[in-house]
Amino acid sequence: MASKKDKKNDKGGGGEAAIAPRTVSDTVAVAPRFVAKYQKDVFTALTKQFGYKNPNEVPKLQKIVINMGLGAAVSNPKIVDAAVIELQAITGQKPVITRAKKAIASFKLRAGIPIGAMVTLRKARMWEFLDRLISLALPRTRDFRGVSRKAFDGKGNYTLGLKEQIIFPEINYDRIDVIKGMNISFVTTARTDEEGRALLQHLGMPFRHQ
Repeated sequence: MASKKDKKNDKGGGGEAAIAPRTVSDTVAVAPRFVAKYQKDVFTALTKQFGYKNPNEVPKLQKIVINMGLGAAVSNPKIVDAAVIELQAITGQKPVITRAKKAIASFKLRAGIPIGAMVTLRKARMWEFLDRLISLALPRTRDFRGVSRKAFDGKGNYTLGLKEQIIFPEINYDRIDVIKGMNISFVTTARTDEEGRALLQHLGMPFRHQ
């Protein structure tokens, strides 16, 4: 466990030493194992389930977008710095800082100030992140009973809300001052929610039965 002195030194965003960023390359020699899983198992299962005649009809995962919205950044801007470090550790890619588009006086929000961070993953990083999310992170969620089956947008895309970034093994709990939630959006080529749900389910997404 970190001492009180260590936690005080890390307060307000930690530092580069707090979390070791991942370095996942899009040009790795060995393809992520979920690529092989999709090609060997998921593609065949979806074709059989929906009776696709053309291989191009089979739904694919296009990208994963991870977004941390940080309302507390209005009064503590250093929280955004911490979020950037944590997202880079989790995804292996440098995040983009998101900024307020307009001012809201009641929330003391000024246009242009940083209020979050986001990452868009494609190709190898996307598959590698999905593997770790399903295999390692979600099972570490307290009282985990599966994810909602209903958070689809009507076009086969799915958004998963997480309450704590500490479920990812790259995050050192003793170095974290603020628990941060995030939204993870899975953008697919599916035409319907049923197809999108089947794609993610065959990939291993642990949907609740109801």
